[in-house]
Amino acid sequence: MKLLRYGLRRLLQAVPVILLITVGTFLLLQLAPGDTVDALVGDMGGADAQFIARLRAEYGLDQPVWVQLWRYMLKLFQFDFGWSFVYEQPVSAVLMDRLGVTLLLMATSLFFAFTIGVALGAIAARRAYSLTDNVISTLGLVFYSTPSFFLGLMMIVLFSVKLGWLPAGGIETIAAFYSGLDYVIDVALHLVMPTAALSLIYLALYLRLMRASVLETAEQDYVRTARAKGAGETRLMFHHIMRNALLPVVTLLGLQFSTVLGGSVVVETIFTIPGLGQLAYQSVVQRDMNTLMGIIFLSAVVVLVVNFLTDLVYARLDSRIELR
Repeated sequence: MKLLRYGLRRLLQAVPVILLITVGTFLLLQLAPGDTVDALVGDMGGADAQFIARLRAEYGLDQPVWVQLWRYMLKLFQFDFGWSFVYEQPVSAVLMDRLGVTLLLMATSLFFAFTIGVALGAIAARRAYSLTDNVISTLGLVFYSTPSFFLGLMMIVLFSVKLGWLPAGGIETIAAFYSGLDYVIDVALHLVMPTAALSLIYLALYLRLMRASVLETAEQDYVRTARAKGAGETRLMFHHIMRNALLPVVTLLGLQFSTVLGGSVVVETIFTIPGLGQLAYQSVVQRDMNTLMGIIFLSAVVVLVVNFLTDLVYARLDSRIELR
């Protein structure tokens, strides 16, 4: 019951947040020059003023901004994201086709960044100021300083063009018609470079934070007491230090989910991955406002859900925290 009350309270808090994000984004997009009709006319090579006016009236773009906003919000309350004039199908269908790919890329990137970053940070802390610590910290600094787009392009040149080990882009080999285990292996090979390009920056952050957190936790009184009672270093690390040292890292993991979602725009564009990131870029270029608004709304919901799950994990790691 306590968890249910907490979930309902967080749901009520999320509603005004999503409304503010939706309304603010809609108004900001209205301030940008051009609209969907301008993009369509540009693709057609031009049109007369009468035809442009008729298109704007058909799409409802001739109405005042507050009328357009009101109509959009009424549809949104009915879970109707509108019609994509570029893809000629409902926005919800376009989003569902791309959502799974982006979530797969984000999940794999965060998983490897978190697990490897935590492990390297713990190793560096246990061997603080040694050669191992210096090497790991230097690698973390290099990863953090390298932009994801540059890293992605260099990996394409090396592993795809020069060595031919990995596919240069996409999410699957379309003409191969793989199924079963072969399909899983094919998708995994396509995700190797995008996952590395997206995760290495965050891996460096988790590494540095985990190292600092382990060093700080190791100096706490309860750790000294356990060591004085004869607890071994392995038991100290896994039963006394790691659980508490993970708290700030888990917090950062939840906060950075939205950052990873933003970073996927660059990575998906470079590797031509058909996900929400690439769709957002194309929607901005083609002025497909309904699709772009749907992406932002869906992204906000996903981020809020992840933050809620992060709070649950945080409370599980630290028994002193109560869900209220």
